[in-house]
Amino acid sequence: MPEPIRVLVHGAQGKMGQEVLNALCYDADVMPVSAVDSGVGETQLCLSNGSIIPLSSNLEAIMDVSCPDVVVDFTLAEVTMPAVRIAAQRKAGLVIGTTGLSSEDLAEIDQITKLNELGAIVAPNFALGAVVMMYLSKVAAKFFDWAEIIEMHHERKVDAPSGTAISTAKAMVESRGEPFLHCGAIKETVAGSRGGEIGGVAMHSVRLPGQLAHQEVILGISGQTLRIRHDTINRECYMPGVLLAIKRVGELRGLTYGLDTLLGL
Repeated sequence: MPEPIRVLVHGAQGKMGQEVLNALCYDADVMPVSAVDSGVGETQLCLSNGSIIPLSSNLEAIMDVSCPDVVVDFTLAEVTMPAVRIAAQRKAGLVIGTTGLSSEDLAEIDQITKLNELGAIVAPNFALGAVVMMYLSKVAAKFFDWAEIIEMHHERKVDAPSGTAISTAKAMVESRGEPFLHCGAIKETVAGSRGGEIGGVAMHSVRLPGQLAHQEVILGISGQTLRIRHDTINRECYMPGVLLAIKRVGELRGLTYGLDTLLGL
């Protein structure tokens, strides 16, 4: 029986980091070995299954001690990139759920992992339903002239629009082969009422308490509309995708963006 994959969680005390650590505790193929977060005072972290792992704010030092096979990162873009360089130097694969990474960041991740013969999976969304939603939106984009995206998240979400919404819009435009038709307001009485725009796709962001993560893609053509919607009920929905990425990243080299490839889409 193969040894479980050793995993370090970067951003361990954030909501997603805590959820990842909990999921790791109950899957025999993986094992949490250490946790990192900024400004922590403790040196140990007690997990939901009763086990204890080292906790630190120093990624380099804790990697040298715990020797993870994979680093899972749910932090901020400006924190992720230094972590990528540290992890690659220590030959650890990367599973990254941080949003806001630039095209230059992604190019560097691809380059540094190829150089070190490692894999990295960066996904704007680890919910399998969201991945399928994006895939169906790409398919539908070829047959409709108009498109709008409404994404809804909790009031504390840092970025707008969401990384998933941006990725969806870009993928739809690429699939269509040209920008969508976009209807601006003839008279916009409140600035920004028509939202943002990516390739003709109107983008609308809702931020309210009581929301977690929701996205609706609305496509239109003469006489009809098509709606494709995904709703996230709780953060557990991301864990099957995260665990899948952890188990597969060791087979890969360079950057894999999104879970599409892993799901055969």
